[in-house]
Amino acid sequence: FACSDSLPLLTVRTQNIDTTIFFSVSDNTWEVKANCHHFHGQLRRKPFRCFRQRRNAENAVRSYRYTVLTFLPLNLYEQFQRFANIFFLLVVILQCVPAIATIPWYTTLLPLIIVLSVRGMKDLSADLARRRSDSQINSRPCDVLTPAGFTTLQWKDVCIGDVLRIHKDQIIPADLLLLCSSEPHSLCYVETADIDGETNLKYRQALSITHSELISDPAEENPNNRLYSFKGDLYWRGKTHRLDIEHILLRGMVLRNTDCAYGLAIYTGSDCKILRNSGQVIVKKTQVEKDFNRVVIGIVLTLLLVAVLMAVGSGLFEYRVSPKMEVLSALGGGSTPVYRGFLAFWGYVILLSPSMPIALYITFEMIHVVHCLLIGWDLHMYWANNDTPAQARSKSLNEELGQVGHLLSDKTGTLTQNRLIFRQCCIAGDIYGLLPHQKLVHRKHPPLDLSWNPYSYGGLHFHDQRLVDRLVKQQCPQSQEFLTSLVLCHTVMSEWKNGTIRYQAASPDEEALVVAARELGWVFLSRTRDSLTINALGQTLNYELLALLDFTSDRRRMSVLVREPGGGLKLYCKGADVVILERLQKDSPHQESTARALEVDGLQEGEALVEELHGRMERELMLLGVTAIEDRLQDGVPEAISSLRQAGIKVWVLTGDKTETAVNVGYSCRLIDPDTNLLQGEEIQHNTCRCSVIVCRCGNDSTHLTSPQLSSSPIKCLLMFNKWGARFVALSNQCQSVLCCRVTPGQKAEVVRLIRKHTSSVTLAIGDGANDVNMIKTAHIGVGLCGVEGSQAVQNADFALSQFSFLCRLLLVHGHWSYYRICKFLHYFLFKTTAFALVHIWFGFFSGFSAQPLYETWFIPFYTIAYTSMPVQCLAIFEQDVSAEGCLRWAALYKTGQRRDLFSPATLAASLLYSVYTSLVLCLLPLGAFHSTALDYQTLAITVATSAVFTVTIEIIIQTRYWTKYNIAAICLSLALYFILTLIVHSKILHDKLPADFYFTGTSLNPVVWLTILLTTCTATLPSLTGLALNVVLTQSSKHRVHSMMLPTQVRRPGGFRRGGVLRHSSYAMSQGAGFGRLITSGTGLHATAPAQEGAEAAANGTKENNDKL
Repeated sequence: FACSDSLPLLTVRTQNIDTTIFFSVSDNTWEVKANCHHFHGQLRRKPFRCFRQRRNAENAVRSYRYTVLTFLPLNLYEQFQRFANIFFLLVVILQCVPAIATIPWYTTLLPLIIVLSVRGMKDLSADLARRRSDSQINSRPCDVLTPAGFTTLQWKDVCIGDVLRIHKDQIIPADLLLLCSSEPHSLCYVETADIDGETNLKYRQALSITHSELISDPAEENPNNRLYSFKGDLYWRGKTHRLDIEHILLRGMVLRNTDCAYGLAIYTGSDCKILRNSGQVIVKKTQVEKDFNRVVIGIVLTLLLVAVLMAVGSGLFEYRVSPKMEVLSALGGGSTPVYRGFLAFWGYVILLSPSMPIALYITFEMIHVVHCLLIGWDLHMYWANNDTPAQARSKSLNEELGQVGHLLSDKTGTLTQNRLIFRQCCIAGDIYGLLPHQKLVHRKHPPLDLSWNPYSYGGLHFHDQRLVDRLVKQQCPQSQEFLTSLVLCHTVMSEWKNGTIRYQAASPDEEALVVAARELGWVFLSRTRDSLTINALGQTLNYELLALLDFTSDRRRMSVLVREPGGGLKLYCKGADVVILERLQKDSPHQESTARALEVDGLQEGEALVEELHGRMERELMLLGVTAIEDRLQDGVPEAISSLRQAGIKVWVLTGDKTETAVNVGYSCRLIDPDTNLLQGEEIQHNTCRCSVIVCRCGNDSTHLTSPQLSSSPIKCLLMFNKWGARFVALSNQCQSVLCCRVTPGQKAEVVRLIRKHTSSVTLAIGDGANDVNMIKTAHIGVGLCGVEGSQAVQNADFALSQFSFLCRLLLVHGHWSYYRICKFLHYFLFKTTAFALVHIWFGFFSGFSAQPLYETWFIPFYTIAYTSMPVQCLAIFEQDVSAEGCLRWAALYKTGQRRDLFSPATLAASLLYSVYTSLVLCLLPLGAFHSTALDYQTLAITVATSAVFTVTIEIIIQTRYWTKYNIAAICLSLALYFILTLIVHSKILHDKLPADFYFTGTSLNPVVWLTILLTTCTATLPSLTGLALNVVLTQSSKHRVHSMMLPTQVRRPGGFRRGGVLRHSSYAMSQGAGFGRLITSGTGLHATAPAQEGAEAAANGTKENNDKL
């Protein structure tokens, strides 16, 4: 590479392309050779069958799990990790032994194959979606230096040591060491929206050594997950040059305002910093599923215990009863009682296996899929602006949405649009723009007439024609001076694109002020290292830049010293109100009126932090005016947070911003109550590992905790010591909301782990950038927002939304419904399977414990597949306790899922006891009715089977609260299938051809049979009907109160944001760090002369014509 002082020129020297670069930390060495694929191929990570130590990662991203060869064995291995699948596989093996096969093997094998197939196809579909997403990323183009010059390759082909050329608006494919760029002094600007959600520009600069010559040996650190730090040394000709994060282009950044940049790939693939922050893939299971798995294990243990007891009974029967009866002695075949008991044990294991609900899992999967489709089909969560519906990427966490207790949210890009708007200003004591209590009425506040301004491109949310008229007519010198300060005091960069001027700023608030000045007639055109060019009402002016005092978090202000075109010197300063007011002249005009405007109207945002004077230049200032800038929230965010808090969800906001920004956003989004007093929490610091916290108290019944400076060391301390972490979480549980500031991506995940470790609450994390991925993966539920900040969060999330406000409907409506439906489904499924299977136990007392099945062979699989499956599926899909409007209006109903009222040990025990009672009625009542009659075994079996079908059908009718045509059709079709299939399997034709499989023949129309069926069904369902009636009469739950309300009520929301004297918070909180001041004053990255301005001449001519008309 070679370059001149003005524009770098690229030349390729293939004979000198083997530059060696060493990266090392302590005793470890990270070695890189430029464009030496043979060297790096030896260190590339090998497949699993190679035992060599893996080192360098490929740049291809692989988030999929299966290949053509590994899908079948790996998927079967994953599925047989479920205890139920292993159990039924063993049952199938036992059924192949004729001596103990009480029912045919196909009655268990066919359902097992269906379950495995459906689950396998679901996993394959999800894995193919991940593969397509990976392919889109890996196939992105990039320019790589080869012996033949720069060649366009794909991202997956990039290797460590490759020299890449990045064009404007391209995404960085790997972590690069910036070597050179097309800008002066090898400066380039990048956008990190896909990493941290920030849309404002940041700059990176190459070392002067690499800017001119490229043969060098740097020593750097090994791959790590520290996004904001990088340390290393560049050794060149006996001299050492420090390397830091300003010299590194991270994967995911977007090159802006720079034609091209050249970089050396130092980290690729999983070694990149952003991917190391993504965390590991965590298999998530819902709490309901975990609880039900414990129930299934309990059922299996109970089944084995019952089988042992029945085997003991069979042995005793063979020992004491059979010898006394000649027929039974002949059937025994001379077997010992122990052997007969051993066979009876395995026979009862097979016979009672239907109590283990194998069909539950496949039905569970289908219901989850349908719930996910309902989320995607909800038009209330469809964002028309980018044509994006809600998306459920995980198909197994739906009911968990109804149990969320802690919500952890990012701020930038998640709660806010990261777009600041100029709302008001106060000049010479006069306030311009809408006051906070005023509403925009088109007739009273029409849009501004800016047709005279050729630089006006729209987008100014400012409504006050008085200011425009005074500026145009030049009736207010103070207003002109105020606009001049806005257009000069900043570090914004400008560029001309398609005939229009575009601004790129280090902070969004600076851009908002410069854009507002442009719309009002004061246009910033360009800057050089020592001058600024503006256009004021059509007149082009050039100011000489003498000094620039940049903004920092400590100073909270910035100033520029300029020489006016007339030769005068002026210093313009802007900053937080409390900082500027201290530096004004004594008895400064309009100071008192401006202070009253700050008190009453809240024109400035930010927390008052008093600092000492910095610099003698910023003294004895004259007050020009005040600006009000709104960090615009996404639509519906305050209402959504208010509803979530009413639902009992504790809202935590984790942000990397400083305290002023976070607190202000907390006020505007109703995370913190307007009347809350913020107090420093020194008295509780010892309980929270000396974390800097602020406790907010409002009244006697609500407390808010914000943690503005939860740094890395305190979080590690809280995680390391359970006592401190438990105290901090216990303290935060007494608060409704928590605010953590200056938090890194890794610390966000650690906070989530802290909550999961010390509470049993379900956590939900929501974010929009790659820096939120680790947090999203760590929480029980991860939600990604698909906006302008990239797709990393969405790709790693369980659910994807377009707006934060949609989260309210996702949780309060779909989450509540899913939890309610899944719980009722599980209770009913557990009832119908256990009541069906336990009949064999009671029948064993009348059959000599011989493991004789009471049901016909074909009734056992049809009962699960055809007779009872469709009604319960409709219940789990369409059931509602409250309408969607009711769920949003009465958010407190959501607490049912947080308390786990519908799936607790008490409710599970009640369902099991009810199923035991039902099985006793189904077995004993027909036996008693047919005692001393001529009715045979076939009649008893058909009576019990019909009673079981009628009982579970009536039970599903009782449980259904929300009826649709599909519920009615499912019940009617199930009953019709029972009668039709019963007639088929009892037909004489099948009996003659396959008498061993179809041993029942004919039908019965005996009135005693039907009366017995009716009596059995009524007796079995009597407790359910009685309990329902008593519940309605004796108790009044929240749902009953909701349904009894005739008139809708409005949700009470906190009042508007009010400020008082001691509660006013200072502004200028949106600037995240130092701007471009150091670059501007040093001349780095700026041209000596102003660049050509496309369209500027035409705009100037238009201005002259408009001025003539005026």
